[in-house]
Amino acid sequence: MGVSGSSVTEDENSGPSEAVKATARQLLVKLGAAGLSPEAVAQEGGFAVAEVEAVFPHRDDLLTALVIDAYNTSAAAMERADQAAREAGAPAGARLLAVTRALRQWSFDNPGEFTLIYGSPVPGYHAPQDTVPPAARTPAVLAGIVRSALEAGELAPPRREVPGPPLLLPEAVQVFGGTPPAPFSDVIERGIVLWSSLIGLLVFQVFSRTHDSVRDESAFFDYAIAVAAEGIGLTVPAGETTE
Repeated sequence: MGVSGSSVTEDENSGPSEAVKATARQLLVKLGAAGLSPEAVAQEGGFAVAEVEAVFPHRDDLLTALVIDAYNTSAAAMERADQAAREAGAPAGARLLAVTRALRQWSFDNPGEFTLIYGSPVPGYHAPQDTVPPAARTPAVLAGIVRSALEAGELAPPRREVPGPPLLLPEAVQVFGGTPPAPFSDVIERGIVLWSSLIGLLVFQVFSRTHDSVRDESAFFDYAIAVAAEGIGLTVPAGETTE
């Protein structure tokens, strides 16, 4: 039961659902996603269980809202970084470094939400279709940079092609805006490798898998992004200090 006499507060900038989600984000750090429940959120926030269930009737409704918010806020950080880099006239490689640094910063600032969307699956939870468009924003940022690099002649041709028939689903081709002509016809597959390398690198760093292997994790992140970008023929500036 919630604390007697308490209620989900509301102000001009947020409604009851925002108050519940803010409390749930705190619990993500303390308990992990598997520990979320209307009862746990109510106890943590000091309001009645019925008030939580009024805005999120089931645990999965709350998880879905948090997943959508996490994808949207992380992608928005990348989009802002890309906008700033483009306004500064940065080439595609510098834009890539800017957006990946932005996602890294968001990940360290929001470890609970990062773990929710990129960590182990939550037992018993299956993300609905509503989460797909927000999740697509991150690869869309990367795809936009790669497409700009291709159009500007900033990509080096690959040294080897992905063997065999095309491996892509139509949705992936649509995100990129169509299959590029040779010798860049497999750049979408390479972009997916870059995307997965980025997320894997962040998992290693957020979960402290690299802290005992490298002296400077920020510098190593930049280096790793530069190496991953070589796979799509994009040169990322090296030796710049991180913010």
